[in-house]
Amino acid sequence: MTPETVYELYRRLREALPEPETELLYDSPYELLVAVTLSAQSTDESVNRATRELFPVASTPEAIVALGEAGLKPYIQHIGLYNNKARNLIAASRKLLEEHDGEVPRTREALEALPGVGRKTASVILNVAFGEPTIAVDTHIFRVANRTGLAPGKDVRAVEAGLEAVTPAPFRLHAHHWLILHGRYTCTARRPRCGACPIADLCAYPEKTPENT
Repeated sequence: MTPETVYELYRRLREALPEPETELLYDSPYELLVAVTLSAQSTDESVNRATRELFPVASTPEAIVALGEAGLKPYIQHIGLYNNKARNLIAASRKLLEEHDGEVPRTREALEALPGVGRKTASVILNVAFGEPTIAVDTHIFRVANRTGLAPGKDVRAVEAGLEAVTPAPFRLHAHHWLILHGRYTCTARRPRCGACPIADLCAYPEKTPENT
């Protein structure tokens, strides 16, 4: 895409949704950390169902550690990989208490040093909790970036680098949410809703058909 086309793409996404927000429920950086950790390979809906029950009982590192794995698992057992996630959340919470006074750190290095926190999770926390212009690439964003021609890449790091290179500064803060929500609800994997897409004429996807244009 030309820089002009990229700018217009983001302008239209912003026009459709001026102030995008995560669909995960949270009231603090720590709650966001828990929610994003739980969301790996799971839907936001299933995570929110769990945290609606969990957070009134345990919403701090101290409380999660006090629950322990056995106490935490009943709240998250309907979420995929819940055994590993419970183990990581307990370990991450202990590390926060021991090394960060119970506060979620604001640097990528410190975040990625927490058990269960990878680059994508760290990027989401930096963006959503602390207002950093990071772009976390999940399956939706990977698909949108490749399908539209916005930032093609063979892996998530390549797509992330491409998006960081082409996304104009005025759109960097919310780019992650615009792209993920576009992929989740419009540019879907199996049957993209091209007829309802505000950027269809800018998109390089070659498989548009009369049924979905």
